[in-house]
Parts: sequence; C-alpha cells; structure tokens
Amino acid sequence: MTRRLNALMYHDVVATGAEDSSGFPGRDAALYKVTPQQFALHLDAIERAVGDRPDPRGGRSQGAPAITFDDGGVSALTAAELLEARGWIGHFFITANYIGTRGFVSEDDLRELARRGHVIGSHSCSHPLRMGHCSWAQLVDEWTRSCDVLRQILGADVHVASVPGGDFAPQVAEAAAKAGITTLFTSEPARDSRQAFGLTMRGRFTIQKWTTAATAAALAAGEWLPCARQAALWNAKKLTKRLGGERYLQLRKLLLRHGSEVRWGDQHQS
Repeated sequence: MTRRLNALMYHDVVATGAEDSSGFPGRDAALYKVTPQQFALHLDAIERAVGDRPDPRGGRSQGAPAITFDDGGVSALTAAELLEARGWIGHFFITANYIGTRGFVSEDDLRELARRGHVIGSHSCSHPLRMGHCSWAQLVDEWTRSCDVLRQILGADVHVASVPGGDFAPQVAEAAAKAGITTLFTSEPARDSRQAFGLTMRGRFTIQKWTTAATAAALAAGEWLPCARQAALWNAKKLTKRLGGERYLQLRKLLLRHGSEVRWGDQHQS
C-alpha cells in the first residue's frame, strides 16, 4: 500500500560563506541554509529511502515527500535545478513584500519556476516573527494581499501557503482559509494532516545546516526515532515560546551571539 511521506522544510541553498546572498540575512537565518552539495546529497538519500519520484509536470504521487522552501530567497533557482535533475518538483513559499529585492526572487523568477512545474505559494507579506499573535485584521491582510500579489504575477490563483516564523494559532489558519488558501503548511513536525476551517494543514520536518543526508531521508521516510526526537524538541521549544514571550526572542538572540542553538534531533552527526 502506498503511504504518504513527510514534508520537509528547507529555506535556502547557498555556498558556504554566501549565506546572506539568498533570503533573509543574519546568523539566525543562516542556521536553516544548506549548500548545493548538501542538498544534492539529501535528494539522493531521500530518493533511495522512498523509492518514488514526483511527476516533473507538477503532480505528486501519494508516496512522494513534499520538498518545501520558505521565504522566497533567490537560491530557489539553484534548488529547482537540483530537483529537476532528479525529476522532482519543489514547493516555494514566497514572502510577497520582498519580491524583487536583494537576495529574493524576482517576478520573472517566479513565472519561470511556475512554468517549469514547481508549486508557488504564499509565505505572508511581511513575515511576522510571531504570526500567531497578530490581530485578525493583520492576518487577513497578510494572506489576502500576498496571494493577490502572486496571482497578479503568475496569472493564476494561489491556494497553498506556509506559516512564517513557526508561530501558529487557529486564527492563522482561519484567516488563510478566508483568503482562499486550501492547503497550509506549518512548522510542526507532524506526519498526519488536519482539516480545519475548510483547509488542509500539513506539518513539516525542519532541515538545518547540520542536517545530514541520512537524517533528511529518515525524516522524509517517517522513521520513528528521528521524527520523535524532532517532535519532542519542537514541543519543548513551543512551550518555552509560550511561557517566555518576547523574553524568549531575546534569549534566542543571546544564544545565537554565543554560537549556541537547538538542533532538531539530528542523530546522524558527521
């Protein structure tokens, strides 16, 4: 029986030392950026683990993992080439306010990605760090305007999105549904989809700069131990955010300044 595999959350694919060339700059953002060599190794390992290929024309078989990219960095073009070399497609979630700015995809880039069969979706307009704490009016505006911007560029409606910042609350999904979104990817490392407000919510497993190919493949294939480890760390981090609020963000910046940050349960260190 064909089983649905996990979705993976990437950000940028950039050379070592060039982290600020694509997507959001800074040490925090760099934690989620991998090199082209790493990404190629990840794809090779995932392909061996799942033994399935998405349709290069844009469809996905039930057993194929969703390879997603947040923020809309210009390295989407590099990632797309590596995916296409294996017959794979990507899901690229775009922060609308940054289209055409330094380090981010242009309108022409988006049209080219769509022409080549990749999925283009919203990642909000402004990328709020704590989207779950935004007002209802801002949530509706973030989703509605970003989808409108992408629709005007692509000439087609946009019905897929991902939540920025990892901060989720039910009203985030409700506002997304109001904007016409039917599939919403979150940052929660969960295998099962959920239905709410007329849309489908899908969790994703996070890829960081130190994630090995073996771990990426294990997460995509749904191996219990790496998935459970990431889920446990995510839930602990979620509780810390809830209790700490703004103090959590301040502590995170302090930890990053001293070179320390939580790793998402990567048991295959190399």
